[in-house]
Amino acid sequence: MQVNIDIVYMLDMAVDTSKMTRKLISLPNDMLETISDFRFRERIGSEAEAIRRLIEAGLKALQNDNSGR
Repeated sequence: MQVNIDIVYMLDMAVDTSKMTRKLISLPNDMLETISDFRFRERIGSEAEAIRRLIEAGLKALQNDNSGR
């Protein structure tokens, strides 16, 4: 599985935990390995943050893709 994204984040971005909801999900092992590779390549501090960034990038890509229709 190849993941290619370009995301720029401010290092001091604060996360408002009052606007957060926890979700428990199951992932295939190969997807988790890809997420882990992304996390370390991008030097992201936590697995949860890496997953949030990947979801955000995917949703943004879908939105951009759908806006051209």
